[in-house]
Amino acid sequence: MCGRYASSRGPEDLAGIFEIGKWDPEEALEPDFNVAPTKEVYAVLDRPVKDAEDPRPVRQLRRLKWGLIPSWSKTPEGGARMINARAETVHEKPSYRRAFASRRCIVPADGYYEWVTGSAERDLEVEGKKKRPRKQPYFVLPADGSVFAMAGLYEFWRDKTLPDDHPRAWWVTCSVITTEAETSPLAVAPKEGPRSLADIHPRMPLMLTPDRWDAWLDPSRTDVEEVRSLLAPPPEGLMRAYPVSTAVSSVRNNGPELVHELEAPEEGTLF
Repeated sequence: MCGRYASSRGPEDLAGIFEIGKWDPEEALEPDFNVAPTKEVYAVLDRPVKDAEDPRPVRQLRRLKWGLIPSWSKTPEGGARMINARAETVHEKPSYRRAFASRRCIVPADGYYEWVTGSAERDLEVEGKKKRPRKQPYFVLPADGSVFAMAGLYEFWRDKTLPDDHPRAWWVTCSVITTEAETSPLAVAPKEGPRSLADIHPRMPLMLTPDRWDAWLDPSRTDVEEVRSLLAPPPEGLMRAYPVSTAVSSVRNNGPELVHELEAPEEGTLF
């Protein structure tokens, strides 16, 4: 799954990476090393510019809310639970299938966090001891330091309790698509602990390599089976993972120290 990630690149950097044609400086976000559900996040999408004479799509960097609200939903409740869409079923689920057909985006990240329950804590669980498992967080990122381009969907939702000219009348929300975690060896593995992403968690965000960006973002590409072919996992051996401080487990904590690599898992959270 993807429940927390880091995003430190600024709009100028992202504009160069994704060849952005339009972005609003007023929508700039501060670097965030602990992005959590319901936060506002960057998303890359291809869409015509509102009120422009040229109807052709323009690549835009937009600020969206993480947690998709279907257009037909009566209330925004539930968006926080819809942060992830499964690649295997996204094309058929009522909440996602319309967006999958023509409202696809890329959610750029430095990498994402995932938690592993230490073996000692798992033993306590098996024994029925009433001790809350202490999980070791890992930071997962491209081994070459490039952007982690997560496949995503976005949707528009109209708050009918507000007038048309109200700035909050329209919500634009997004979800990250996940797939089965890789079982192949990590490009760079920690000195001790997991040797593959599947050792950390059975799911992972679907990373799109640059050769798929244009096709994924193209809103005119609406054939479901054709789009589904873009959900194939990326080549193996692109990722690395390393242990980070358990401070990231609290959404109150933020800062570059959260992605600092530990030499070994924290005491009491051994893999």
